[in-house]
Order: sequence, then C-alpha cells, then structure tokens
Amino acid sequence: MPQNLNLIPTVADDATHARYVANIIAKYREATPDQAARGRAWYPTARQLAAMMAEGNVRAGAGVIAALSPQKAWAYNVRLAGQAFETGEVRGHVKDACGKAERIMLGADPLDVLPADSKTWNFFRCIVDPEDAEAVVIDRHAHDIAVGVVYGDADRGLGAKRRYATLSHAYREAARQLGEIPSVVQAVSWVVQVERER
Repeated sequence: MPQNLNLIPTVADDATHARYVANIIAKYREATPDQAARGRAWYPTARQLAAMMAEGNVRAGAGVIAALSPQKAWAYNVRLAGQAFETGEVRGHVKDACGKAERIMLGADPLDVLPADSKTWNFFRCIVDPEDAEAVVIDRHAHDIAVGVVYGDADRGLGAKRRYATLSHAYREAARQLGEIPSVVQAVSWVVQVERER
C-alpha cells in the first residue's frame, strides 16, 4: 500500500482530467459480462430495496440508506437502514448520520437533509432514479478508480465540493464516451474494483 498519499487537486488540468477519464473507461471495460450485469442492476435493485424497507416510500428508504452510507460497507449500510425502519430507532452510526436518517424518517425531504452535491445526496438521487443522467456517486472506490491508485484508509478529501465535482465531471465524460449514463459507469466500475480488492 502506498504511503503518504496526497490529495488530488480540487481542479484537474486537461491532462489529469483525460487520465481520470481513461482510467474510468479502462476499469469499466475490465468488467466480465456478469460484473457488467450486476453493475447495471445495482441502482434499480437498491431502489427496490429502499421501497421494500420503507413500505413503498422510495424517497424515505433511499434517503435513510444514503444518510447511513458514509464509511460503511453496503451490506452493513442496508442492515442499519432496515433496522431503523423495523424498530423506529436509528443506531449504529455517528450522531450526524443518525440525526439525518431520523429527520428523513420523520418526513423531511432527503434533498433538504443531505448536503447538496455530496456523496450522500448523489447516492440518494441514483437510488430514487437509476436513470438520473447527472447524479454521480463518488465514494472511495470511485475516487481510486479515477485516480488509478488504491488509497486504502488514506484521506481522499471528498468533502471538498470542487474535488468531488472534478471527479464527477470525469465520470460524466467517461459515460458520454461510452454511450452510458454516469451511474451505470460508476456502478459497473465499482463492482470490478470492489471484487478485485477482496
């Protein structure tokens, strides 16, 4: 594992942007037919799950899943959200994440609760509408795919809106070149990356 990894620039020059796009496209193209199928089904399946756990209220289900997603593996994220709807109590995460999930469960619009243009905000959008052509989820795996380096537990600085926007722009451009929507490119690439890291 590389040590002392630096944060990427908040704004990429043309060459860096082109490298990010090329890395994303390369990872997407590594997908086996099975990985590609699972990546394509990722957000539609998450939408069904959100509707099921929130008794048909997709927005609430997706909002709680998104609020409880930071720094959590998908299976644990789903378990926390499911338990919150089953018991009416949100537990198992930091106070801020639990508070956001509670507000959503009490009827607040997730887009008013989740920070605009953040990972959780975009995650919510992709789950609610898997065909959203603008939303891009940039988590640690999406970052590492674009940058071409696995950062492990190192900070990626994704809380910086300009850095997040830079990576989102790279995924949108990769999607345009591939004739796909960004969420599909991100999800297929994510499946490949996560399965390689195991």
